[in-house]
Amino acid sequence: MSVAQHIPESPQLAAAPAPGQAGEFGHRIRNISRQAAVYFFGTILTAAAGYLFKVYLARVLGAEALGLYTLGMSIVGFLGLFNAFGLPASASRFVAEYSSTGDFERLGSFLRGSFALLSAGNLLLGAAVLMLGPWIAVRFYHAPALGGFFWPLTTIMLLGVLNNFLGQCMAGYRDVARRTLITHFIGTPANIVFSVILISLGLGLGGYLTAQVASAALVLALLGISVWRMTPRGARLVRSRARVEKEVVAFSAVAFALTGVDFLLSQTDKIVLGCFLRPRQVGIYAVAMALVAFVPIALQSVNQIFSPVIAELHASGRRLLLQNLYSTLTKWVLILTLPLAIAMVCLARTLMGIFGPGFEAGARVLMIGTAGQLVSCAVGSVGCLLLMSGNQLRLARIQAANAVLMIILSLALVPRFGITGAALASAITVTVTNVWSLLALRRTLGMLPYHAGYLKLAPASLLSVAAVAFLPRLFHGTHAQWEIAGAGLICAYACFLGTLLFLGLDEEDRQLKQTLWDQFTRNFRKNGAVIA
Repeated sequence: MSVAQHIPESPQLAAAPAPGQAGEFGHRIRNISRQAAVYFFGTILTAAAGYLFKVYLARVLGAEALGLYTLGMSIVGFLGLFNAFGLPASASRFVAEYSSTGDFERLGSFLRGSFALLSAGNLLLGAAVLMLGPWIAVRFYHAPALGGFFWPLTTIMLLGVLNNFLGQCMAGYRDVARRTLITHFIGTPANIVFSVILISLGLGLGGYLTAQVASAALVLALLGISVWRMTPRGARLVRSRARVEKEVVAFSAVAFALTGVDFLLSQTDKIVLGCFLRPRQVGIYAVAMALVAFVPIALQSVNQIFSPVIAELHASGRRLLLQNLYSTLTKWVLILTLPLAIAMVCLARTLMGIFGPGFEAGARVLMIGTAGQLVSCAVGSVGCLLLMSGNQLRLARIQAANAVLMIILSLALVPRFGITGAALASAITVTVTNVWSLLALRRTLGMLPYHAGYLKLAPASLLSVAAVAFLPRLFHGTHAQWEIAGAGLICAYACFLGTLLFLGLDEEDRQLKQTLWDQFTRNFRKNGAVIA
């Protein structure tokens, strides 16, 4: 039976907030949307800058160098599976728990013990990468040119895990906005500026990697200072022995297993491509999938804030409020994602052509990958709901099974269909994982996000598709590819949002819309005042 067939049978799905919960629902939705809006708008701005930067890299370095970079990062990612020990995921939970209860001794012990363990473990893993990396590059990927880049790749791995841990500590302190400022508004521009300077000096791929090291070191310093200042004085002054408690170890073990499965889900396609195809084709695939990574920006923004809320509401038994939040947030994730996905699918060849000659071969990859990520956005924060409600083992089993599916599909499809086969393997796995997780959520918590209000998204989507698909024919030969892409994106959002406003929004949707608009105008006025 399909998901849609369940909708009329579940009174939870269409339930509005109860009178006693309406005020809390409004408070919760405003708080989540405000914090998520900062992350979302910061990600949008850096994504735009990142897109232009990737165009620059593709044109200056070429597909061959980008392919080598992708293969190198896959090796570092594989050997670095063991470098985090699940501690970053634990940081967001236990920092919040210890600080809220005033247990400063355990908080200080956790921070010092975790940071020391990560530092020591990563030095050992870094040595392993330097020894094994060049051998893997030659024997497995047949890319000896990659051997000279493992010093910066290893350093990126070391700095990356520390930055991830400190960033999750800031999430535990409920300051995602400041973390976004450091990582998005300082780290990303610094990486771009350093890269352009070093590449312009003729350093090529080595210059790009060195720039990443420099920007990661800058972010590490800023995150470290921020976490130190946010840590209560009592936790900083505690002189108890630094240690990681059994409860933290148990949670980290599950998070570690999920990280390993996530690696298989995200990197199997690139590893198999590196084994069967040339670095140039891997580079084209990597560029297309980098664009696909922009699709779930809205979902990622919501997950940053919604995860601790899920844990709190589930623990206190307020399931109806949790259901209503899940339903409203999922709908708005789709509202913000569908126009972007429509533009990327309809203008896939145009978007890939911006990167230079030869990259248009990745248009099918972009279309297929976008479709897979759209399914992920359509089910909302289903993974977070399972993880934060005590069903992490069920989630781990689902992802482990789909990691096996990803490996089988990649080995079957890549030799026959090349980069298109890799995209198919990834999209099929993402779809199966999310639908399976949604069904598991239905069985365990009795939740689905859908109600009749979602039907309004259908005519808005159809109108946007019709409008955007016509643009390449209308402007063919008269406008640059980037102009067509920009016009298509604006057209998609204008048609989609205009249709929704014409059809009317639900009360919860109007609350969230007003909050997002207030946040946008507040940021706009603030930025305008700074510029003036």
